[in-house]
Amino acid sequence: MAPTPTLPITAEELKLDSRTNIGAALNDLPQFRATSSPQTTGSNTGAGNAPVDLRGLGISRTLVLQDGRRISSDNDLKTIPSIVVKSVDVVTGGASAAWGSGAVGGVVNISLDHDFVGFKAGAQAGQSTYNDGKEKRFEAAWGTDFADGRGHFLVGGEFLDNDGIVPRSSRSRAGRWSTLSIGNGQYQLMPDVGFADAGYGGLILSGVLKGKAFNPDGSLRDFQYGRVVGALMSGGEGPSNDDYSPLSAPQKRYSVLASGRYDLNDDVRLTAEVRHSRMYNNYIWFGDHNRNNLDIGIDNAFLPQQVREAMQQAGETRLRIGRFNNDINYPHIDFERKTTQATLALDGYAGDWRWSAYYSHGEAEANFDTPGFILREAWANAIDSVIDPSTGKPVCRVSLANPAVHCVPINVFGEGAPSQEAIDYVTGTPQQRARTTLDVFGASLRGEPWELPAGPVSVAFGVEGRREAIDQRVGELDAAKAFRSFNFSAMKGSFNVKEAFGEVLVPLVRDVPGLNNLALSAAARISDYNTTGSIWSWKLGFTNEFVDGFRGRVARSRDIRSANLGELFTTTTTGWSYVTDPTNNQTVYALSNGGGNPGLRPETADTLTAGLSWSPRAVEGLDLSVDYFNIDIKDVITTIGLQDILSRCAAGNAELCSRVERDAGGNITRIVSTYTNLSQYKTDGVDLEASYRRDARLFGVPGRLRLRTLATWVNSLSTDDGVKRMEYVGSQGYAFGLGVPKWRAVSSIAFDSDAFSLNARARYLSAGDYDRNQNIVNNRIGSYVYYDVGGAYRLGGEGRVELYASANNVFNKKAPIAATFSPYYDVMGAYYTAGVRVKF
Repeated sequence: MAPTPTLPITAEELKLDSRTNIGAALNDLPQFRATSSPQTTGSNTGAGNAPVDLRGLGISRTLVLQDGRRISSDNDLKTIPSIVVKSVDVVTGGASAAWGSGAVGGVVNISLDHDFVGFKAGAQAGQSTYNDGKEKRFEAAWGTDFADGRGHFLVGGEFLDNDGIVPRSSRSRAGRWSTLSIGNGQYQLMPDVGFADAGYGGLILSGVLKGKAFNPDGSLRDFQYGRVVGALMSGGEGPSNDDYSPLSAPQKRYSVLASGRYDLNDDVRLTAEVRHSRMYNNYIWFGDHNRNNLDIGIDNAFLPQQVREAMQQAGETRLRIGRFNNDINYPHIDFERKTTQATLALDGYAGDWRWSAYYSHGEAEANFDTPGFILREAWANAIDSVIDPSTGKPVCRVSLANPAVHCVPINVFGEGAPSQEAIDYVTGTPQQRARTTLDVFGASLRGEPWELPAGPVSVAFGVEGRREAIDQRVGELDAAKAFRSFNFSAMKGSFNVKEAFGEVLVPLVRDVPGLNNLALSAAARISDYNTTGSIWSWKLGFTNEFVDGFRGRVARSRDIRSANLGELFTTTTTGWSYVTDPTNNQTVYALSNGGGNPGLRPETADTLTAGLSWSPRAVEGLDLSVDYFNIDIKDVITTIGLQDILSRCAAGNAELCSRVERDAGGNITRIVSTYTNLSQYKTDGVDLEASYRRDARLFGVPGRLRLRTLATWVNSLSTDDGVKRMEYVGSQGYAFGLGVPKWRAVSSIAFDSDAFSLNARARYLSAGDYDRNQNIVNNRIGSYVYYDVGGAYRLGGEGRVELYASANNVFNKKAPIAATFSPYYDVMGAYYTAGVRVKF
């Protein structure tokens, strides 16, 4: 029994719900938060990745390992083919002293099936009950022994093609929702929210024609307003990106892994492994619109005559319009992420000591082309068009003054009015090519040098080192900041760390009443970063078996995490989100920019875990456990949710106020959410587990019955910036905060036999709020239970052919309102999967 709680998950359990990757399967467990997933990344440059987040502390505080070694690709579990995985062990407590920096929330260690011999393959297809979200998935693996059993070779791979869900408004409870002010400091989640300061083809926002919109032929109509709140409105004909952008990111990916082991002699084994993956796709991203910021002169070449005459009669010379530019190369994101990692390892024995050494090199690429964004100078020139007096045709004013300047005038009066030539002139393609490298080595020695009355003392010590670097390059137009709303930024940086560690396990008392097996474990690690200097981590723990089958554990640790490459050097990221401005209680659609911060300090975490487990001998197959956790992080490295930035600014945090940019009228124009050090990030709660296994019969067929329940109760999850403490337990609808439910649980029952298998599962979320830190009148979200079912039928000897099917959210339970990017609620609806597996 380990002093830190460990949750083992078998390959069979990972397959229960037909999830398409390990990360998606783990996110169903109550200890995890689906912070980054296709649902939460449809509109940003993290599209479609699948890292994991233990305790809701952030994906950078969960350390992901493969066979005990770090992986490249920002812990994206989609890069490892599921078909070659034997099991996953989840350490749900701080483990930096044992495993290294980053293991603040815990560790996910993926073990490959290096003993697999034979061939297996599978194919599956799925779609939602709404006939979208379609996917196809194929996988295969082959393993064999060679050299009379001294060597073993394993190769496996998978391919996925997922259509995603486009657009967001295809789900009535996801697309076009926002929080709007209703006065008196109160807000309401409202449906059918669109822009009130822009329209398809153009909306006039000033002068005598204010409130008129342009028809496709350039004529005018009355714009249909809904309930207007600031720059947004509920109802009416206001346009929205949600009618174009994805709810779940479409993606294609493949991953391949090959591993070979060979015993050089009876004492030394050589292991070589290579892993490669690629994820890619091209889909609509988010628009580049004019929101109450497009000024047109009365002499514009394309201005409809009726508009010009009305302006002349009113004595007006300029016109301001807002335009939803869906007809001007609506931007797409064409992306790929490639990862390649190779590892060489030696393991062996020297007498009674076991030694190991390895080196691994990984490269991860993130390449983006995002065509359709508007070029600032070209747009300004093209908009400012006049009639050429010599030809009577439209011409850019700048070209009239200097014929050497190439410019194509653009007509923006009416949807579809811009010519393709003009669109090509005013738009371009932001580009990024980024490569991240990981070089890591390690050497360790383990043995049992001493014997005590209670048993042998186990020790381990070793050294590790790694270097991480990023080289991110951008297109010429990005480097010149030529785009008005979105430019990639070049970035280059690296860090290295040298570490030494030691661990000891000391049996203290054995076979004494109440102390059947009392043991002490301790670990310490020194990590020397070239960026921030040296920092210690340590762990001290005790385990004991009080009576036969009844055990206890307690551990206290100091865990550390230094800023990673992304937090230090990440280029500017861009997104758009609805936020409520506390200064005027108006909801706005705000530009947000994130990025790195080279001045970050390392964070330290004090972690306490304590637990009990009971496997009563009177009930064979029954296992019960309860574990308390308390994690207190100081100088926490994090980004702050956009709404939280505004709330903390309103509370008096001057540093965060400097991140909110406003125009001359006091309206929010941009929010900067780069990484920062907060004073404190703290959580505590309890994990519960109950499992039962026994032989059973179903329909007269002998088999094995398995029941398992996992539950997590979170007492508190809070942050403190030194000015304001904010609590997030129960904030479970707002996508870009840190919230977690008070209770989360998953219960499953499964029957397996040689002929068939059946399983059912329930996923529970306790009641909570959309955002407990806002005064929203319809804030409350009731408790939720999702039900999943599945089954398989096996044909041929030893089940060589297996036909299977599953249904997740089988009763098609609707998500709460405004659950657009929520990491907890199923916005897709009932999802059906069917497939076949073969093995030889």
